[in-house]
Amino acid sequence: MVESKSKMSIRRQCDLLGVNRNRLNTPKRKESVENLSIMRILDERYLNKPSHGILRMQDHLKDEGYLVNEKRIRRLMRKMGLMAIYPKPNLSRRGHIKYVHPYLIRGMEVNRPNQVWAIDITYIPMAKGFQYLTAIIDLYSRYVVGWDLSNSLDAESSHRVLRQAIAKYGKPEIVNSDQGSQFTCKEWVGYLERSEIRISMDGKGRALDNVFIERLWRSVKYDYVYLHPAEDGQELYKGLKQYFEEYNMNSHQGIARRKPTELFYSIAA
Repeated sequence: MVESKSKMSIRRQCDLLGVNRNRLNTPKRKESVENLSIMRILDERYLNKPSHGILRMQDHLKDEGYLVNEKRIRRLMRKMGLMAIYPKPNLSRRGHIKYVHPYLIRGMEVNRPNQVWAIDITYIPMAKGFQYLTAIIDLYSRYVVGWDLSNSLDAESSHRVLRQAIAKYGKPEIVNSDQGSQFTCKEWVGYLERSEIRISMDGKGRALDNVFIERLWRSVKYDYVYLHPAEDGQELYKGLKQYFEEYNMNSHQGIARRKPTELFYSIAA
């Protein structure tokens, strides 16, 4: 329904149709077929070995038959939003990052829906490109309260997903995220503070602080994305929509083989 040759802009057509413009296209700068294959390998490796940096990724790619220099790997990982997770010096010196907040949920008993939401962004490979998936999960029930696709890592996509989730389910007490630029900007922090939502952020270099949403990424990618590479953003969106509906309705071992929808709606207002 969106015509690229129309006199009306793509943005205006999407606004009138209520369609997210980011779902229509892959990023403007298209990667080569080889780079897309490399990014797919890097993505799967990162799921299993998040502590692997450039050199170890280079070794892994060599084993897979790709001779790639460090500069290229660094650029692709940066484009994917991947950074090796390992302890770094001076982790306590975070004052120069104006909007970084402490990690609030270590040792906390999460015993009700809408107590803590976790948000994150991940790279999603497609047959001929890629998108970025933002999702929010309720930590008590593991219920996915919101998600959306974008063709960039800008902050607006995260803001949109959060606003839509709050409009649908009410606001949480705490929102936990990593220290990515999307979550350490004035707009994100200001919105949460105005909404009287407490802000929690993973400690930099700590792989387990957001473990539940990391498990969600593994499930999404191994159970759907890698098995069914989408041809375009629209196909990916439809497939993920079905996947998350089933995810919320199916039982999970991590919550004693109960269903996220049962736990979330049994108590949530």
